[in-house]
Amino acid sequence: MKNAKPTVVIVHGAFADASSWNDVTERLQQQGFNVIAPANPLRGVRHDSAYIASFINQIDGPVLLVSHSYGGVVASNAAAKASNVVGLVYVAAVIPEEGESLTEVQSKESILNPLLIERQYPTGSNGETTSEFTIDPAHFRKAFAADVPEGRTKLMAVNQRPIGLDAFTDTSGPVAWKTLPAWAIIATEDVGAGTDIVRSMAQRARARITELKGSHAIMISQPDAVAKVIFDAANLVSEAAPVR
Repeated sequence: MKNAKPTVVIVHGAFADASSWNDVTERLQQQGFNVIAPANPLRGVRHDSAYIASFINQIDGPVLLVSHSYGGVVASNAAAKASNVVGLVYVAAVIPEEGESLTEVQSKESILNPLLIERQYPTGSNGETTSEFTIDPAHFRKAFAADVPEGRTKLMAVNQRPIGLDAFTDTSGPVAWKTLPAWAIIATEDVGAGTDIVRSMAQRARARITELKGSHAIMISQPDAVAKVIFDAANLVSEAAPVR
């Protein structure tokens, strides 16, 4: 049986959507990869990882799961519940340990938290509300995408998707990086997640690390370099991934 080229599934993070991956997706498609970038609900770790796992389990054949930022938490949990994930690529992403929550992640380099705007939304249960967060548009470029052209970051700030409180407080379940090969891209000027935290988590996960000079939005500012890491990972995992 000939080994299958994996489907590349991309899980975006907070304050963004799948369109933030358009430039990388285009390059992967040009290399013949099937790419799917579902909407990450951004409501909470348990909710989001269950949704993404269900999505992946309905894909025929092997999957290389790529993630950014908070999407790394979702991907780590979702891949543990999906039978066809053969590798993980983390891009400026949080890589949790089981039992860890985002509230426990303290970066010395991140400037993000003081720049967040908190709003309320209804939970749909007995009139209750809970919190969600966006980045103050006036500071979006500085915190998220300092090396992306200003015109584009103005649009990104307007289009950003909020992240729910449960994404910060939910603890991680079993994580797939303990059993799957992992790659990590470290953005050396990341003041969103914080380069220090992203690097230490990638080292803890024993990921194959590539460091690139750039912001938290490294997939936008350096799509060629990011696509190459994904392409190389896909080629390596395809050698061990039989057709489902």
